[in-house]
Amino acid sequence: MASAALSSVLSTQHHMNDWPTTFEEARALQEQLRSQVITFDDIGDVRTVAGVDAGYEPDPDAGAGSNRVLARAAIVVLEYPSLRTLDYTIARRPTTFPYVPGFLSFREAPAVVAAIEQLRMRPDLLICDGQGIAHPRRFGIACHLGLLTGIPAIGCAKSLLVGRHAPVPDERGASVPLLYRGEQVGAVLRTRPGTKPVFISVGHRISLATAIEYVMSCTTRYRLPETTRAADGLASHGRVPTIIGEEQQRLL
Repeated sequence: MASAALSSVLSTQHHMNDWPTTFEEARALQEQLRSQVITFDDIGDVRTVAGVDAGYEPDPDAGAGSNRVLARAAIVVLEYPSLRTLDYTIARRPTTFPYVPGFLSFREAPAVVAAIEQLRMRPDLLICDGQGIAHPRRFGIACHLGLLTGIPAIGCAKSLLVGRHAPVPDERGASVPLLYRGEQVGAVLRTRPGTKPVFISVGHRISLATAIEYVMSCTTRYRLPETTRAADGLASHGRVPTIIGEEQQRLL
């Protein structure tokens, strides 16, 4: 059940009329909400895990010469632990915020939340292609989506946003702490030998140790977890997942 704090966030921030439009407003909201992030395990049985990613496309309603784009958010829900595809969807929303590191959620979250609302099933866990608390204000997109939806969330980023770390041993499952301003904000995780590591941090309602376990259990032969690969394929490359039992692909 959503808490009173979460209900307040949903009622005042999810609606686009109230969505921040300036850096000052966005920064203030991150500072306000970061204290609501739960960094311990508050998660039940996980039977479904969803990958979250977003791409961009031209806005067909924009005027000639306009650079305005739509955020195209994709969610792919996998059965856990089999990683069999169960559901997927895409939602498109106009972007009202520029692309600036540290403020990604204000550009992509409206489309992502809309996509989650379109799913036929509510996932038990989100693995986001972005940061959680490994963020200048401890409130990356995985935190924001976790609070907006109430779903436990993990940040699984391909690149470093903040912090420093020691070299990561070149073996599957090896990790080292990610440190920022004297605190551990995440872990740098080697999911596959011979490839670059990924950057794991808490999004909401999960501990770092548990987040690492879920990312590793969702990672098979590739560097990225299957959740991220499926969502990225749908959001950015148009690869529609196959659901066993469905005779034809759904229109997106």
